[in-house]
Amino acid sequence: MGLPVDFGEVFRIAKDMKDVASVPVSVSVIIDDTADAELAAHVRSAFASTNAHTRVTVTYLDAGWEAGAVREDFAVIVAGASAEVGRLAAKIRGAGTPVMVATDDAGAVHAASVEAGNPLSVADIVAPVKLKSSLEEKAAALVPALRARVDDVTDAGRIPLDEEAFKLLYQRMGEWIITTCPEKKLTLALSFPFVRRPLAMDAISATSLQNAAVGFVPILPGADMPIMTLNQMKMVLQIATAYGQPLDANRVKELACVLGGAFVARNIARSGAKLIPFAGWAISGAVGFAATEAMGRAAVEYFEAGGDIVGVAQVVQTARDGAVEAAGAASRTPLGRRAARAVADAVPAAGRILGIRQDA
Repeated sequence: MGLPVDFGEVFRIAKDMKDVASVPVSVSVIIDDTADAELAAHVRSAFASTNAHTRVTVTYLDAGWEAGAVREDFAVIVAGASAEVGRLAAKIRGAGTPVMVATDDAGAVHAASVEAGNPLSVADIVAPVKLKSSLEEKAAALVPALRARVDDVTDAGRIPLDEEAFKLLYQRMGEWIITTCPEKKLTLALSFPFVRRPLAMDAISATSLQNAAVGFVPILPGADMPIMTLNQMKMVLQIATAYGQPLDANRVKELACVLGGAFVARNIARSGAKLIPFAGWAISGAVGFAATEAMGRAAVEYFEAGGDIVGVAQVVQTARDGAVEAAGAASRTPLGRRAARAVADAVPAAGRILGIRQDA
């Protein structure tokens, strides 16, 4: 039996990923003299890039801001106590350029902008603020585009700038970038390393949910596998590209063959379906979600540990097989069967939201 992989489509995706390295990027970093010196230094360092196609201009708040000959993809203001931050941000937005305001005291910066008559959008204020609810924090980890609530930002106060705070700041900055510049997010991840993990987590959550939806919707037997496999392939290639891994033809083909082994997932899902005849497709959806998420997270950890494209195929295969086995085993337990039935009850509503007919 052939593998459910359209190699032509896979190589087209790989070429598109490879081409992003030559896409031009232009960013303005504007520093408020009243901003914390350590904060300013870290943000400047985060936007240093060796990519020949990346243009980063650093200026100071009192020098003003003028759009250059090359339109900026976005601007970054490192904010302190100056009331001019809101005015400048409004000017930049008025020129059609998104603006991020990085600060260690989101409440004070927002209040100053309101008082000066140029209120900043809370969504554009980026600070090392933890969400107040652990559930919200978990949701933000699953869907990086989720924003902190208004009161989380404005009530936070000044954040002590230690190693953990800067780590969280970079995460929030990366989340803002991939949400604000979706068309160039992969290029920006290549240019600025702090964007890589937020981009990868966003790709993992989106692809896992897509594959769950594909598995949940009853279609022709086996017809979901090529869709799931191609989604997984695109996800892994996107993560590899974000981490600067070269996508040569041999490695792309190897990855495609490994991911084509997702037929294993389909077989386990079918065995579970025999036990739950009215919700077997729910098990397929759960397997699709678990396998895809495991593969993506394994790839991220592998690349962040210094691994290269040579060994990622084995890493994602091992992760996928472990997730599939766990999902298949869970489907055979009373609790797993109850969970599948609960998913079955929930899917019609989800299908309506997605515009998918359940009898398709």
